[in-house]
Amino acid sequence: MSSETDVIIIGAGASGLSAAKELTRLGLSFTLVEGSHRIGGRAYSEEIAPGVWFDLGCSYLHQGETNPFVAIADELGVVLGKDRGDLFEDSNIRLHKNGVPLSSIEREAYTAYLSECDAAVTAAADRGEDIAIVDLVDIDSEFATIFMHSMADYCTRDIDEVSSVDFANTDKGSDIPVLNGYGNLVAAWGSDVTVSLNTKVARIDWSGVGVSVETSRGALRGRAVLCTVSTGILAAGEIEFVPALPDWKMEAVLGLPTGTENKICLHFDRDVFGPDGRGFHYTWNDEGLAGGFEASVMGLNTAVAFTGGRFAVWLEKQGQQAGHEYAVDRVAEVFGNDIRKHVTRSIVTAWTTEPWTRGSYSCALPGQAHQRTELARVLGDRLFFAGEATTIHDYAFCHGAYRSGIRAAQEISQILAS
Repeated sequence: MSSETDVIIIGAGASGLSAAKELTRLGLSFTLVEGSHRIGGRAYSEEIAPGVWFDLGCSYLHQGETNPFVAIADELGVVLGKDRGDLFEDSNIRLHKNGVPLSSIEREAYTAYLSECDAAVTAAADRGEDIAIVDLVDIDSEFATIFMHSMADYCTRDIDEVSSVDFANTDKGSDIPVLNGYGNLVAAWGSDVTVSLNTKVARIDWSGVGVSVETSRGALRGRAVLCTVSTGILAAGEIEFVPALPDWKMEAVLGLPTGTENKICLHFDRDVFGPDGRGFHYTWNDEGLAGGFEASVMGLNTAVAFTGGRFAVWLEKQGQQAGHEYAVDRVAEVFGNDIRKHVTRSIVTAWTTEPWTRGSYSCALPGQAHQRTELARVLGDRLFFAGEATTIHDYAFCHGAYRSGIRAAQEISQILAS
């Protein structure tokens, strides 16, 4: 590991890897360090059964029409479900209450409710009112339970903690599944980048000319440092900055907390869904329990249940078995109790306690949407920031992190050349 370089990059997720590739293109040297034993960050795939992959983190190529990983996947020969990119469109989502599919009239009422919620959030954002989404929607609606559950899944926090402006800023598009794992795609794409793994950063000194970075494998010197770690890591003080980050920067960090979206993947020994059961399902009951899960989207015998916000944190604290049972119960509500005897294995994520991220991805608190721009601002022409939390229209997404790394690398090149 070189001790002298142009740029020290901290974190080998999508942003750190894209920055490294862009710096190489621009003719600058770098040293990329990663505290974990692998690259990819929150893009990570595990094999739940032979030849069957589950993405613990990002799992869809969101905004598929403009997502750069679509072209990367095509170049690498990775199989994508481009014909399934409409999975999350309201008209394609299956809805079940108390184990019974909604009638056409009920579906129309549900769709109308979603439209009202979306219109209210969009109108508030257009007026410049950066307030909590909970203050804009009807939480007494018969559909509020599943709406709040789905929003927590998507945003990682409950709607009383979600900025209306931040949510409205997200660009829409198709959601393309990756057959053998988004995490595997990112790992294959980043495999040509030299990374020092198991190298935890403890201290960044940007007090003088250039920067000095203390790691578990020794000290590094550079002209600049690019920090791509999550706001969860920054907020927890895992890295000491000398001098300390200014108040306005810490306000940006705290205004964009890393929330929780956990997933539970179930593998079955047979197809328990049938060809008509494939797709995304929402289910809720009169007891207040709700859930969303994808069923055999790519033709595999798996279901993936999603949880977010406070409920996800609570369920994670109950342990792996509780997560397993929650997911099995939700699938059984839709496909019947017979599915229980066909479950062969489960994988339950625990992003709240994941030591390298301390959460899933960022969510702007009410009144804090502007902080994404502040988080991205350079300090002293030598301390730079990247990652999904620094983007505006594609935050929370892997390709948002990818783009932020390229943006930061270009900023670094311009400043170092001046």
